[in-house]
Amino acid sequence: MLNGIARPAATVACAFLLACAPVPAFAGGIPTTDQGVAAAQVVVDRSLHLEGASNARDVGGYRTSDGRTVRMGQVFRTNALDKLTPSDLAVLHQRGVASVDDFRTVVERAMSPDRIPEGARSNWFDVIGTNPVNFPALADMQSMYTVMVSDPGASRAFHDALANIADTDGAVLYHCSAGKDRTGWMTAVLLTLLGVSREDVNADYLLSNQYLTGPRTGIAFVDGVEQSWLDTSFATVERIYGSFDNYVRDGLQLSQDDIARLENKLLA
Repeated sequence: MLNGIARPAATVACAFLLACAPVPAFAGGIPTTDQGVAAAQVVVDRSLHLEGASNARDVGGYRTSDGRTVRMGQVFRTNALDKLTPSDLAVLHQRGVASVDDFRTVVERAMSPDRIPEGARSNWFDVIGTNPVNFPALADMQSMYTVMVSDPGASRAFHDALANIADTDGAVLYHCSAGKDRTGWMTAVLLTLLGVSREDVNADYLLSNQYLTGPRTGIAFVDGVEQSWLDTSFATVERIYGSFDNYVRDGLQLSQDDIARLENKLLA
């Protein structure tokens, strides 16, 4: 698996529409409990407590169907990194972040450049902006969550991010702008692949409604997430591929060896 491959340049119109959609302010007020997660799964406080990225949290701590647990401290999900403070960067460095995967478009990256912790490498895995056909989907979340499964460029981006997790010696952090949609589907895929129940996958996804802070706009797709959106992605998997296993194999192009390496790194 090759990591850090530059994604094809996004079409300007497609990227600009996505980048110009308003996103919440990400400052302060970070919750300290995970009330959206099933009680059996609240093993730790997931928040990374970053001043400049309220939706930054650990993906680990969930139990799988075979009784194992997703390791903490190996994979982090977050919103944009452009507002990270020096203390935030120090926290990520101390947590061993060795790789940062950016799912945003070229315009988003230009408008809000990442701040990367010392010693980490940066990868660009553009989920939406590689295909001009995606343009209409940017105005509707149901379409967005369909495209994240159906579009080959999106599948390639998620493949590369999953391969990077397996291959990286150290922790991996991945993000988009709000850390809820592209990052949300990536996390749902990873946890499902590892054997975490749909109930806990859904609960983790909905935590964005708790962790995203700042003024509310009254616009649903800006302020948070809805369960129906994630359901759309899983339904699209069933419609196109027939099963999640088929999606992993044929859509994401992950081999059994790839899956075994992820399990060896992330499950205890």
